[in-house]
Amino acid sequence: MSFTVTVQPSGRTFVAETDEALLAAAIRQGIGMPYGCKDGACGSCKCKKLEGTITQGPHQLKALSAEEAANGFILTCCATAHTDIVLESRQVTDESAFPIKKMPVRVNSLSKASHDVMAVRLQLPAADVFKYHAGQYVEFLLRDGDRRAYSMGTAPHTQLENPGVELHIRHMPGGKFTDHVFSAMKEKEILRIEGPFGSFYLREDSDKPMVLLASGTGFAPIKAIIEHMQFKGITRPAVLYWGGRRPADLYMNDWVQGKVAEMPNLSYVPVISDALPEDAWTGRTGFVHNAVLQDIADLSGHQVYACGAPIVVDSAQAAYTAAGLPEGEFYADSFVTEKEKAQASA
Repeated sequence: MSFTVTVQPSGRTFVAETDEALLAAAIRQGIGMPYGCKDGACGSCKCKKLEGTITQGPHQLKALSAEEAANGFILTCCATAHTDIVLESRQVTDESAFPIKKMPVRVNSLSKASHDVMAVRLQLPAADVFKYHAGQYVEFLLRDGDRRAYSMGTAPHTQLENPGVELHIRHMPGGKFTDHVFSAMKEKEILRIEGPFGSFYLREDSDKPMVLLASGTGFAPIKAIIEHMQFKGITRPAVLYWGGRRPADLYMNDWVQGKVAEMPNLSYVPVISDALPEDAWTGRTGFVHNAVLQDIADLSGHQVYACGAPIVVDSAQAAYTAAGLPEGEFYADSFVTEKEKAQASA
């Protein structure tokens, strides 16, 4: 049995099969529903159910609280339909998603961006094969069936001369995939990826000033967005707040400074939370999401693009909404770990 899902206010529709997650059905049919982890851990896919009956699958309470569920909110990544459904998701537009593809890739280069971040350049078959929005991510398809997701740190136009994408991979000690990246991965190694995934990309139909908020390797998709803005000649004011524990965590600081010099509309505020005396850090300190509010008390006229650790993204969303940011102007991608995903499904 199948059910029709209608998304308001865009009016877009798709069909969900029995026992098929609403998000999976939307992705399959090219409907750009918002999402992040796809495992009930981050809350990025949360939207309001206006009509119909669903079953909500296992998830973390921080992604969907009991109070939110009682008020009609659901997580589409782990919700299945029992009737026709009407959802409210203002992030869904008339723009069709790019087709999701599986393809082999070759490791073109490996370079350490910092002590625990590897910049991995993947060579793709051809520039016309893989289309994506700056800010989206791909998933590695591992031999045992597991997957690992990483945002692309390069804008789509960069493929025209050299088909490929750059990923910023942080080492998670004991991690099945990242241990391999930092110890055994070699240039010319063949891997398989699938993508593009994610609803984290620049909305170009607005002229609002933007806050770009990144923690750690959450900088990767922000970097792609900045490259895309420069390439397209987008001159909306944008300020990047990039946070790390210590200065070395801002592993492409010089690249950002170079872009600021080239792009009059872009400014940059690096923020360090745990600097040591030997770092001789003289810049901003504290939590990166708080630095935004110290500079912009009223966010009612802004758009925010936030990416990185869930605690940063979640804290930012709550604080910025309280500072007047409209609910539909917060776009985010939470980097949920495999441990957090496991907790969600436990």
